[in-house]
Amino acid sequence: MRSEPIRLLNKSLHNQILVKLKDGHEYVGNLQKYDLTMNLILTDAVESLDNTDSPHAKYGKILVRGNNILYIKTVGP
Repeated sequence: MRSEPIRLLNKSLHNQILVKLKDGHEYVGNLQKYDLTMNLILTDAVESLDNTDSPHAKYGKILVRGNNILYIKTVGP
């Protein structure tokens, strides 16, 4: 069912999420916008390359293309 992922993104809007990409990179940030192809705009994004708690790089705002996403999960409460 295609609408389920979009419904979950809508619930996560303006909250912190973790996005794992197909190449292994992970980004944590606040979900500001998304579209039907699951392109995401994250603010206060932090990149982690090696699954550690320490950030590899910090970004203000990033665009993540939906076709690169492996999975998305909520962070925190």
